Amino acid sequence: MKSSSRGFLTALTSLAVILGLAAIPPAASAGENGTDEETPRETTGDAAGTSAMDMVAAMQPGWNLGNTLDAVGEDETAWGNPRVTRRQLAAIRAQGFESIRIPVTWNAHQGGAPDHTINPAHLDRVEEVVDQALDEGFHVMINIHHDSWQWVMNLPRDYDAVMARYTASWEQIAETFRDAPPELSFESVNEPYFEGSSGAAHDAELLHDLNTTFHGIVRDSGGNNADRLLVLTTLHAAHEQERLDELVETFDELDDPHLAATIHYYGFWPFSVNVAGHTRYEQDSRRDMVETFDRLHDTFVSRGIPVIIGEYGLLGFDRHTGTVQQGEKLKFFEDFGHQARIRDLTTMWWDNGQHFDRRALEWNDPALYRQISTSWTTASATASTDQIFVRGSAPVTDAEITLDTAGHTLTAVRHGSRELRRGTAYTLNGDRLTISAATLSRLTARGGQGVNATLTLEFSGGAPWDVRIITHETPQLSNASGTTNSLVIPTRFNGDQLATMEAVYADGGNAGPHDWTSFKEFEAAFSPDYEAGRITLPSAFFNGVRDDSTVNLTFHFWSGDTVTYTLTRSGNTVTGTAG
Repeated sequence: MKSSSRGFLTALTSLAVILGLAAIPPAASAGENGTDEETPRETTGDAAGTSAMDMVAAMQPGWNLGNTLDAVGEDETAWGNPRVTRRQLAAIRAQGFESIRIPVTWNAHQGGAPDHTINPAHLDRVEEVVDQALDEGFHVMINIHHDSWQWVMNLPRDYDAVMARYTASWEQIAETFRDAPPELSFESVNEPYFEGSSGAAHDAELLHDLNTTFHGIVRDSGGNNADRLLVLTTLHAAHEQERLDELVETFDELDDPHLAATIHYYGFWPFSVNVAGHTRYEQDSRRDMVETFDRLHDTFVSRGIPVIIGEYGLLGFDRHTGTVQQGEKLKFFEDFGHQARIRDLTTMWWDNGQHFDRRALEWNDPALYRQISTSWTTASATASTDQIFVRGSAPVTDAEITLDTAGHTLTAVRHGSRELRRGTAYTLNGDRLTISAATLSRLTARGGQGVNATLTLEFSGGAPWDVRIITHETPQLSNASGTTNSLVIPTRFNGDQLATMEAVYADGGNAGPHDWTSFKEFEAAFSPDYEAGRITLPSAFFNGVRDDSTVNLTFHFWSGDTVTYTLTRSGNTVTGTAG
């Protein structure tokens, strides 16, 4: 996921949809049983006597060893992750993952034409890690990864040379692993795209050539490769109906029962990166997910072609896992697990080191892992929010949140080990949970700003839902001066947290990047630092601001408070004024 091409391409597609430049393809609901009236594709057993559908089902759930063997450079530690060890693999296996995708970038370890020999030491290292993962009981998938944007994308301009290198690469990989057990699968290429093609039809033709060449090389190499599971991707690993239909044509031509399709899913783009005011996991985001998964089911699964979502997550995680607010993030991943499960889609969580700490061998966000892992087997309740704000300078009042119980029943509300008394500390009326003013007063009595307590809502099934009780006052921003390289605004957050920022010119019109919306992109156009007490506007924001202009900013906080701020740009000089 490290490559910036993913975010750019996803952004273009999603922006087109938002602006009405592209229609969202219609999709019929797969329903709870994920059934369809089409005749399923006939599947036969592979080398282990298992159909492709069963093999892919056995890979659920999966995890990505990201930013490691796919790192662009001479060493697997080049992008900040430690060297892979058997102990790390055992630790992630113990988290309940059945499969591991090991992305591999070969470019820096490969000689020139005509042989394109892969450095034996690198090939040996890949084989060592694969063997260790297989020994730990994983199903393993390897691929050609960031080579896609390093040289494969030149296919339209230098067809013969690129195809020769692609062929040589897969011939060596296939020969190395020809006798590996069936639990090892190959993926043709990661997120392919092409520069200089004549258009969509040409792109589809080129990808078809890559996928069929890959298929022929592996099958002809013999050994267990004769019927090893092979995973074929769409263009960009995208999931629009046109891309899926293109891949179906390749499947039909190959007529091989030991194949699976793969795409990547990083959510509805505005929500995924927190732009255009999409701070919450709401209707647009959920519709995008449901329609995507319906398309995958109806196009592939209903015909007996298994689907692997080879990467999933939120694009904003590339910058910071806090780009999307915690509760909204948990709702996204809960629904993702549910929607994939009822449609028989296998999922592989993208982790470039920001989720599982490969040194400490623990989760950086245990609540996120809890939500995701629970979703593999059952639905969990969520709520309209995981935050209750109590203004320190005002009388405390009851607080109400709406539950989405997912068919479960609320069984307890706890503060630590103490269970709150129903009817006095809280009441439940249908899906409306009310925490009493007296309870909130007691929990915030110490008076400090920020999180004063966490309530845990327990249900008859699924994961619990945590609600943080936060004491706050309206944030205060101070005057500041800087340049278009960076403006740092001293900020007293007063217990609150920033949700989004609007930017409009004083004389009208949206300012800053993405000028089709007034709401800017979190951690890209603005970035809060709660510990340091500041909000930073980087050069990326000012690149979209006119010279000699005045910009009115509105900072929206999760408590509901808003704070206005005025920017004046003159040349490369910027001044900011509070109020």
